[in-house]
Amino acid sequence: MRILKRAFSALAVALAIGGSALAQEYVKGEVVKVDAKQKKLTIKHEPLTNLDMPAMTMVFVVAEDGMIEKVKAGQAIEFAADRVNGRITVTDIK
Repeated sequence: MRILKRAFSALAVALAIGGSALAQEYVKGEVVKVDAKQKKLTIKHEPLTNLDMPAMTMVFVVAEDGMIEKVKAGQAIEFAADRVNGRITVTDIK
């Protein structure tokens, strides 16, 4: 059941971002803070060209709860972000 729930969640994210999940742009960043309760990550990142954003440090929501468990403060990551339901969201982490 959990696998099915994750599959539906991933499909919902892909549909919400207009199918661009197949060609996601990954950027380098560093996790500054993890807020597991709010399901948010603060990331210092390179420019997000798909969102027309310069390099900065900002707070993102995560598309899936499990992403929070993959990272810790101070960790270097590569991630993809997009607008999902009007919120800038981390859609994947390598």
